Amino acid sequence: MKKTRVLIVEDSPTMQMMIAGFLARDPRLSVVGVASDANAARAAIRALNPDVITLDIEMPCMDGLEFLRRLIRLRPMPVVMLSSLARRGRQKALQALALGAVDCVEKPGGMDFERSLADLPDRLIRASRLRVMPRSEKSIPTKHAGDIGRLILIGASTGGVDALETIMADFPADCPPTLVVQHMAEHFLENLALRLDRKIRPQIALAEQGTQVRRGLVLLAPGNGMNLTLRFDGKLRCELLSAALEGPHLPSVNALFLSALPVARQVTAAILTGMGRDGADGMLALRRAGAATIAQDEASSVIFGMPQAAIESGAVQMIAPLNDLARFLLDEKPARRSMHPEPGR
Repeated sequence: MKKTRVLIVEDSPTMQMMIAGFLARDPRLSVVGVASDANAARAAIRALNPDVITLDIEMPCMDGLEFLRRLIRLRPMPVVMLSSLARRGRQKALQALALGAVDCVEKPGGMDFERSLADLPDRLIRASRLRVMPRSEKSIPTKHAGDIGRLILIGASTGGVDALETIMADFPADCPPTLVVQHMAEHFLENLALRLDRKIRPQIALAEQGTQVRRGLVLLAPGNGMNLTLRFDGKLRCELLSAALEGPHLPSVNALFLSALPVARQVTAAILTGMGRDGADGMLALRRAGAATIAQDEASSVIFGMPQAAIESGAVQMIAPLNDLARFLLDEKPARRSMHPEPGR
């Protein structure tokens, strides 16, 4: 069996030895090298051609975030951030995900080192299988005129942070009411909402129980063991429900999509980059009930699992590259653009 080749980028010699020793015990992994700064990391990447990199945020000369930005632009490859700032400085971890890192792991200290990193080998192997795309400079948002009158639902997982930023950059301040499920731990979701709210024109917030859905407001599923769904009491509101019955994904794209069936004809639903098949069944039900449905294309996806599952199930009307998704989501009459027929219909 071919081993996954790992390069460790870490400035502390002690931590280098601890991480390398821990990973070397996994027969699926081969630690091909260590580097203590950005210059050494660049040379090691050229010489060793690793499958995946662990990268610290705090490094001498050039910090890990700047190195990550340059790496993803010039030589995109899977990077897992392994840093004490991955939790203590949550905004830094979120910034790393937006720059193109595929995962963030808190670097533990003290006696619980190995127990805290028990799942790191699995995460590195998963990361090594992902296709990482170069990040282009974001264009200046342009205003979108007109009263759209739609309800937008979006589901995303791995690679979704950057995809959401790209899409939301083109949303006007009075965008259609938009609900988003991003597979991510709750402490990252809170910072994602804050980050997007500072960068784009609509208001961005974590959904709360009973929040009224309205134009100009983008609501993110908050996690915390709850799924974001919709309820109807004369007005459209958020309903947070226990995730116990919704399978392994938390929060669940399927839960959101299925809850919108009563207003399916007003819905435009999108599935973005991500692993697995969450959202495929809910999107198929929405399509059959009259919703417009879109999937991110393979070329622009970090991992094509969720879009591919939705496409193969017959749930998707339109397949589009990331840079075109906002235009289709904001289309007043998206059904007229249907180009991907449901199999057997």
